[in-house]
Amino acid sequence: MTAPLATTVTFLEMRARPVLHVPPPPFRNHALLRAETPSVPFYRYLYHMVGRDYHWVHRKRMPDAALAAVLADPQIEIYVAYVGGVPAGYFELDFGEMPTVELSYFGIIGEFIGKGLGRFLLAQAIDIVWQRGPERLHVQTCTLDHPRALPLYQQMGFIPFAQEEAEIMPLDDWGIVRLGRSD
Repeated sequence: MTAPLATTVTFLEMRARPVLHVPPPPFRNHALLRAETPSVPFYRYLYHMVGRDYHWVHRKRMPDAALAAVLADPQIEIYVAYVGGVPAGYFELDFGEMPTVELSYFGIIGEFIGKGLGRFLLAQAIDIVWQRGPERLHVQTCTLDHPRALPLYQQMGFIPFAQEEAEIMPLDDWGIVRLGRSD
């Protein structure tokens, strides 16, 4: 049996639209597209590829039907960054509690980390949210996430407002496959 992993969760918020001057990523062929009601397998692929090294497990434990309901919720918006025609990262926004918006998930697929895509992608997420006129945008990260996650959020205008200790029960790749199936 795998032991739980201890982590410190930091909660951050932004209450005003920041002034951001972020250059586009250094890729000739890149795009950001909204995935309107993505399929469960496609979402699981994104979630796994972004979060596999950081012990993202919540959505992996969700049955397919429950995840499909989340993905079909009109208050949830998922945007996928593509580089050279392949997924390079994504973010998920939850507008269900307007005027508060949650940046539920955000990340870059491993081979695209360190190439300027993260800052660009986060700026796009922030811009999309503030175009809707919220009062607050919030996100959380933890010490199991990429070590540059917390500094990036702060550089982009998020301010920490709380921390808590938590434990994550990790999954192995075989468990992911078995838990992700609905049959």
